[in-house]
Amino acid sequence: MSQVLSGVRVLDFGRFIAGPYCAALLADFGADVIRIEKREGGEDRYIAPICESGAGGMFMQMNRNKRGMTLDPMSEDGAAIVRKLVASADIVVANLPPDTLRAMKLDYDSLTAVKPDIILVTASAFGAVGPYRDRVGFDSIGQAMSGAAYMTGQPGQPVRAVAPYVDFGTAFGMAFGALIALMDRARTGKGQIVEGALLRTAVNMMGSTLIEQAAIQINRTPTGNRGQTSAPSDILPTKDGHVLVAVTGQPIYKRWVKLMGDEDYWLNDPKFANDLARGDNAALISARLAAWLAERTTDEAIAALAQARIPAAPVLTPQEVLEDPHLRETGYLQPVDFPGMAQAALLPQPPMVLSRTPGEIRSRAPLNGEHTDQILRSIGVDEAEIARLREARAI
Repeated sequence: MSQVLSGVRVLDFGRFIAGPYCAALLADFGADVIRIEKREGGEDRYIAPICESGAGGMFMQMNRNKRGMTLDPMSEDGAAIVRKLVASADIVVANLPPDTLRAMKLDYDSLTAVKPDIILVTASAFGAVGPYRDRVGFDSIGQAMSGAAYMTGQPGQPVRAVAPYVDFGTAFGMAFGALIALMDRARTGKGQIVEGALLRTAVNMMGSTLIEQAAIQINRTPTGNRGQTSAPSDILPTKDGHVLVAVTGQPIYKRWVKLMGDEDYWLNDPKFANDLARGDNAALISARLAAWLAERTTDEAIAALAQARIPAAPVLTPQEVLEDPHLRETGYLQPVDFPGMAQAALLPQPPMVLSRTPGEIRSRAPLNGEHTDQILRSIGVDEAEIARLREARAI
């Protein structure tokens, strides 16, 4: 199978999600990605452990297809190894604050002194400029500061999303930027900085709400699961669970009305004339849908809604997601063996599918320092020097 990024070497100094997942996407399509961790392993390795070595599911997902080595880049010996690695690389990924990048000599000036055409792909909570540039943060910081957490909850009770969409959105943007930078370097011979920021990603995802606020100062307040610019758009109970229904646009709304009945009222009353009017009167529409759902099981409701071609889905538990027949038939969750686990970990494959050069999960995430010696030998470090570096606790 063709691996379109074969021959591209990536140094991954990232942690948690944004940087490591960016590098994982590049690895999925053939890049040689080297995950570089502290001697004791990065803190993200051990979050929510699920195997004997202490590695967690997040680490397994973020670091598939990578080789792993340990290194203390702040030591004199470690800094020398970083320079050798950079000289062999095309891309450096590091989702670290600007001051930390400078301290580790991973800032762009330090990197280009070693490899003039290097591409630095970096992300931080707030970006490299502005009064918050040196603050640290996680996905939820972006959710809170973009208006998303405020609009997601009920009045007086903001709620963050459990899924770290800000981190993943930043990772996708970083990977996209890295590919653009590679294309530009092929034409010009020059590298550049690709910079992501959690706050920018989160604000981008809240863009339409913020554009509306700036234009007409509407000052929307949260309405829980109920949508505000169309209806019905809500999560409501059935006899045995919950269902999400999302109706936007007149054609789908007309199909929903036909399913509910009483077409004269729902089609001709001015309160329901268009999406915005229906959003303003969403409580009335949700009440009608709630009554319909309350008479049916989840399976019965989904079958009827699907037959009417109305977007709808059951609200699944994590276990129910694993058992979902569509995901099982597509094979999207790939079993990957990991040392110390009685059964294989189920890893989501790359979410984009290319017809000729698809990405693939070829290997599990590395054990801590699993490929240190192999990688050092590949940059010209001999066995005696490897032993000395280990004795000096640089690796």
